[in-house]
Amino acid sequence: MQRVLHVVGARPNFMKVAPIVHAMAREPGQFDQLLVHTGQHYDANMSHVFFEELGLPRPDVNLGVGSGSHAQQTAVVMQKFEPILLEYQPDWLVVPGDVNSTLACALVAAKLGTKIAHVEAGLRSFDRTMPEEINRVLTDQISELLFTPSKDADQNLQREGIDEARICFVGNVMIDTLVRLLPKAEERWPNLLREFKLGDYLLVTLHRPSNVDDPTTLSQIMQALQQLGRDIQVVFPVHPRTRSKLAQIGFGATISGIRLLEPFGYLDFLALQAHAALVLTDSGGVQEETTYLGIPCLTARPNTERPVTISLGTNRLVKSHCSAIVKEAKAQLDGDRRLSSVNSAPPALWDGKAADRIVDALRKAD
Repeated sequence: MQRVLHVVGARPNFMKVAPIVHAMAREPGQFDQLLVHTGQHYDANMSHVFFEELGLPRPDVNLGVGSGSHAQQTAVVMQKFEPILLEYQPDWLVVPGDVNSTLACALVAAKLGTKIAHVEAGLRSFDRTMPEEINRVLTDQISELLFTPSKDADQNLQREGIDEARICFVGNVMIDTLVRLLPKAEERWPNLLREFKLGDYLLVTLHRPSNVDDPTTLSQIMQALQQLGRDIQVVFPVHPRTRSKLAQIGFGATISGIRLLEPFGYLDFLALQAHAALVLTDSGGVQEETTYLGIPCLTARPNTERPVTISLGTNRLVKSHCSAIVKEAKAQLDGDRRLSSVNSAPPALWDGKAADRIVDALRKAD
């Protein structure tokens, strides 16, 4: 029996780990699992509700790390995680994505000689100013198995000198969760429609420091949303960190033309994505989910580590500037240069079975 320790830190990790936990649970004689939540997201709507909706067991350990600078958060995770790893002595540490918890726990494991499996390996924005890019690159370098979601990720790892024997193209495990829970999300839609009196709407998510920490940039984005709000409903579930930044630049709880809402759980937010006229985001996961759903997406970033969403024509990068956002959004909403739908042909291995391939690879690994 293999002992496997899973780490979840921030909200996107939950959707990536849940299918793997479920797949391993179907083989109780093969895998013994421990689930560690670092507490990098500590707001109830950003964390606990996800365990319930995704059918994840309550974490065996919660490190309760909370917020802090990148250095502080990484250091505290490492300090608190080391005794857990020493006590459990897993055969494999499974870390998903690119958050601080991912790198912190991988570093601890590498120092102690524990084998690491990185889920969603090989993605690159080629922008080293992004903390997530540093986390991705370093985690890949010290991982034994690299589970990639797309072929461009394989190519990135090969260019970096990673042994091909360590690279395993499994597909997008986030899509496993989407495929499994989309029917449940659709059941939520009638209530959302009534509660928020939704017609056509633009769905917005913002959380990256490059967009929300710079007062000028955040003001430009909000000005764009106010302009767009004259013609279409703007639905903006606000990340707690983003809400505090809005308050600092003078945007209160009520903004003309914009519905500022509390963060949603996974199912409600998935339903909102599936029915949006357009999505504006800076999230990597949302780029992938809208691509699978066939919903046009504008990404307020200069680059993306998920280029498959661009090449398929479902996603487009846009400058975080008022005029650029308004111009591109109106072009989409008016039907000009309309982004395409890929419902009939999603990317390779975005089929809801990535977790099965991950579990199979771990079962066969030495």
